[in-house]
Amino acid sequence: MSWPRCSGLLLHPTSLPGAGGIGDLGAGSRQWVDFLAQAEQRLWQILPLGPTGYGNSPYLSYSAMAGNPLLISLEQLQAQGLLPADLPQPNFPPSRVDYEAVYRHKLPRLRLAWSHFQADRTAMANLREFQAQQAHWLPDFSLFMALKDAHQGRPWYEWEPALAWRAPQALAQWQARVQPDQEFHSFLQYLFWQQWQELHAYAQSRQVRIIGDLPIYVAHDSADVWAHPELFAIDRETGAVALMAGVPPDYFSATGQLWGNPVYDWEALKQTDFAWWVERLRHLLQLVDWIRIDHFRGFESFWQVPQGEETAVQGEWVAAPGEALFRTLEQKLGALPILVEDLGVITPAVEALRDQFGLPGTKVLQFGFDDNPDNPYLPFNFVQNCVVYTGTHDNPTTVAWYEALDTAAQHRVIRYLGYLSAQGIHWDLVRLGMASVARWCIIPLQDVLGLGREGRMNAPGEAVGNWEWRTVAAALTPDLAERLAALTRTYGRAHQKWPEPELPQPDPTSSDGQT
Repeated sequence: MSWPRCSGLLLHPTSLPGAGGIGDLGAGSRQWVDFLAQAEQRLWQILPLGPTGYGNSPYLSYSAMAGNPLLISLEQLQAQGLLPADLPQPNFPPSRVDYEAVYRHKLPRLRLAWSHFQADRTAMANLREFQAQQAHWLPDFSLFMALKDAHQGRPWYEWEPALAWRAPQALAQWQARVQPDQEFHSFLQYLFWQQWQELHAYAQSRQVRIIGDLPIYVAHDSADVWAHPELFAIDRETGAVALMAGVPPDYFSATGQLWGNPVYDWEALKQTDFAWWVERLRHLLQLVDWIRIDHFRGFESFWQVPQGEETAVQGEWVAAPGEALFRTLEQKLGALPILVEDLGVITPAVEALRDQFGLPGTKVLQFGFDDNPDNPYLPFNFVQNCVVYTGTHDNPTTVAWYEALDTAAQHRVIRYLGYLSAQGIHWDLVRLGMASVARWCIIPLQDVLGLGREGRMNAPGEAVGNWEWRTVAAALTPDLAERLAALTRTYGRAHQKWPEPELPQPDPTSSDGQT
């Protein structure tokens, strides 16, 4: 893959500015792309795009394939004549997402748009074409969501056993019963797909490339697990998670982390030549240009915890077939536009898997100042084939991080930088990342804006208040764009045009010739 030296910003679409209570795929998203282009940023990194459930985490989605309907722009539907132009607009908070209020506002209007859409024969033909193109996942997902509606949102493993385990007769009866609602959920995915593809094309026209995010695990209550239980460690009687994902006890947690997702049945996946994984990446590459894989460590070996445990202490490491998986992905999809999150306790075997496929790893500057000269997050220890961040969506903002350091740690930061500038610690770390040898430098927008605790996107371990932060349009000024562009030019990360893409190589074993 071609990796020109460049930089970009991290901002999830829900955090985009706009009047609808949540960032969406309308005018605010194009204004954001324009800001990136003005600032000479060639990369826009996002979080997972899927529909979220309780807690609103994009890493716990109802589907590994679907898009979040809350991102659909109602203004674009008004422009298409699917909604009246004079719909009342509630006063939403400008810098926070109130997910419940947004849902109450948007869902009735999306149903109204559906009623108008069905009257257009050409539009319905386009929907049918989309359904045919997405037949590998859309029927299962749209039925899953319709069934959740019919069961007041309860998870699939609490449905009647015949339906939970997809007994043909029960499935056929329920499908006939919820078919109108299934069509509505299919329509929502059509709208998301159309609006996202238009935004993606606009970003490409402004020389901005989008980095998507792929969580290694999927949610227990998801269409993927319900439709393919044989691929996951699920109790075949109760539907409970038989073997849970997590990480073992470490310096940060005496009991480890118990995530609750089911781990994969890798033997079952290998028997299908990893077909589910191939389709998952093939699908995401139709939406984004590059993919960040979360928790890459789990592809070499993963921590699994038996059913019934309340902490991650009583688990074990199990080898994963990462080499076979990535070899298959290369054969089916061609050169892999992938970067990996390889944070935490990383073994030589994990590094070897990453380097075998030439996958860039992750460096986080906030992790670098522990008075250890061998710390891999200090820039003088970087290799070129990596992506450097000031912080991630799980970190405090750089301002909040620095303010929370003790005096000795602050002095270590200042000694490394050589100064503490009048522009603030956030610009000092942006400069440090930009100046490093890392091919790509990604900065959370909150650090460019110099925000403190109020700008944090996610605080792991805290149950409420996450994923709600939004920026406002007034913050994205021409002066800010020029300040960022000047740093980008200074450190050789500005370029006028992306090189021509490397076309995926066809799979010589495929009978349909797909790439």
